[in-house]
Amino acid sequence: MKNFVQPGVVVTVTAPYALNPGDGCLVGVLFGVAAGAYSSGAPAELQLEGVFDLTALATDTASGTTLVAAYWDNTNKRVTTTSSGNTKIGVITAAKANGDATARVRLNGSF
Repeated sequence: MKNFVQPGVVVTVTAPYALNPGDGCLVGVLFGVAAGAYSSGAPAELQLEGVFDLTALATDTASGTTLVAAYWDNTNKRVTTTSSGNTKIGVITAAKANGDATARVRLNGSF
C-alpha cells in the first residue's frame, strides 16, 4: 500500500516531561510506555500495546479474576481504578492488593 506508514505499536512523540524506561506517559489522549530515557521536549518512543507493570495507586485493589478498567492519573503519573478525571488506558489483568505500588496493565492501543 502506498499510504501505509508503520504498524503503530510504537510511535514517536514529544516527551511532555522527563521519562525513564518503563514510565507511563500521556500525550493528549494517547497513552504509552517509554521505551527509553528521554528529556522533556525530546522525541520519545512510546509502546502503545502490550502488558506492563506500572506505578499505581497503592490503595486501589483488583481481584485478578475480574478484569478491572485501568485509568491514568496524569497529575500523579500512576494507574488508578478511578475513572473520574482520568484517562482510560486498558485493564488490570492480575490481582492487586491494597498496598501494592504497581498494577499489571494490558494497554488498549485503540484509545
